[in-house]
Amino acid sequence: MPYLIKPLFLLFCLVLTGECRNHRHRVRRWTGTIENQNSYAKKPPDVTKSRKLKTEHLLKVDDHDFTMRPAFGGPAIPVGVDVQVESLDSISEVDMDFTMTLYLRHYWKDERLSFTSSTNKSMTFDGRLVKKIWVPDVFFVHSKRSFIHDTTTDNIMLRVFPDGHVLYSLRVTVTAACNMDFSRFPLDSQTCSLELESYAYTDEDLMLYWKSGDESLSTDDRISLSQFLIQKFHTTSRLAFYSSTGWYNRLYINFTLRRHIFFFLLQTYFPATLMVMLSWVSFWIDRRAVPARVSLGITTVLTMSTIITGVNASMPRVSYIKAVDIYLWVSFVFVFLSVLEYAAVNYLSTVQDRRERKMRERTRSQSLPCTCGISQTRTMAMLDGTYSEADTNSLAGYTEEPMVPEEEQEEIPEVPEKPGHMVVHLSVSSESTTTKKKKSLRALNIIQNTHAIDKYSRMIFPGSYIFFNLIYWSVYC
Repeated sequence: MPYLIKPLFLLFCLVLTGECRNHRHRVRRWTGTIENQNSYAKKPPDVTKSRKLKTEHLLKVDDHDFTMRPAFGGPAIPVGVDVQVESLDSISEVDMDFTMTLYLRHYWKDERLSFTSSTNKSMTFDGRLVKKIWVPDVFFVHSKRSFIHDTTTDNIMLRVFPDGHVLYSLRVTVTAACNMDFSRFPLDSQTCSLELESYAYTDEDLMLYWKSGDESLSTDDRISLSQFLIQKFHTTSRLAFYSSTGWYNRLYINFTLRRHIFFFLLQTYFPATLMVMLSWVSFWIDRRAVPARVSLGITTVLTMSTIITGVNASMPRVSYIKAVDIYLWVSFVFVFLSVLEYAAVNYLSTVQDRRERKMRERTRSQSLPCTCGISQTRTMAMLDGTYSEADTNSLAGYTEEPMVPEEEQEEIPEVPEKPGHMVVHLSVSSESTTTKKKKSLRALNIIQNTHAIDKYSRMIFPGSYIFFNLIYWSVYC
């Protein structure tokens, strides 16, 4: 027994020593974990996870009634405004409006939103806080449609400073009316304005003003329109009165647009001018070519009607005359007069042909041998060649040649004279009748000569149209 006790005692000592070593190792691992936890605890706490530092508690939103304006019952709260125009999307003459996208910013002070800050830095929020505080109720006067952009979220920013100053910015697209004057269209300039005003607060409660004067309005240099040249932007302000509610501060964003004329030169003025010049071609076509001249005149008239209809289709139905209407309708009148000119030429040609035919027939009837006032025996004797000197003297009051106009003498058939015979042509008409015929022929010489009408039209029509263009462009340009 004594020999067994010693080995057992040694075995027990070895086991006890091993357990002590394992216990020390476990204690070291747990101690390292605790040390790591203590190192994490030394980092600054996350203020967003602290209930005491929530936005509502920091800005004291729950401690105030934000349905009322700041300094309610006191003087009017000043609200500064500035605008940055991002784009001028479209100008519509038919609807008489324009569409603009802009950044609208408001500046005011609300002491209820002041907070303590060691760094004096502002805090920025999105649109979710806007519904819990007071913001100005600015709207666009004479706007037809407007909306706040919401991609990917509402484009609203709220920035609060420690002293209570607030910046409220939003991105808006608005379509507003613009009273346009088209009396000089398309050589016109249009001035449009976007008007901002408080909907509920009069000038006794809220005072709207441009924060930096004319510098409160900034634009992008890349803004451009297809039909207009943007000349200038400027700001103004004035009071607006409503009989039922009172006076309100109103801010104006004014901009002037000048229309590009080159598009209308190519689409309207040049085609109309070419149609007028094409109608003049008929003056060089033979008057007997009726199908050619009539078809040319009708084609130019119908083309001018199409141009006038196309221009008016893209314009509002105003009750006054536009500059383009004057040009197109005067051109239409020139084209129409060229058709009437050929109608007059054709009619006068027909009348002239009938008159010449009657003159030929009358000349033939008057150019026959006449034995007026001579007895039959004496006439036969004269035709046989046996006549006395007394018979010759009795014919002294008659002329030997007929009184026929010089133009028609060539058409009178000659009567061959037989040898030994004398044919006496007697004129029945008196000298006064012949004189009247000559005067009437001279007076109607230009009218009867249809070639002269076309000849004068070749000079009168182009000269009159050039004179009209000089007056038109000098007045409207």
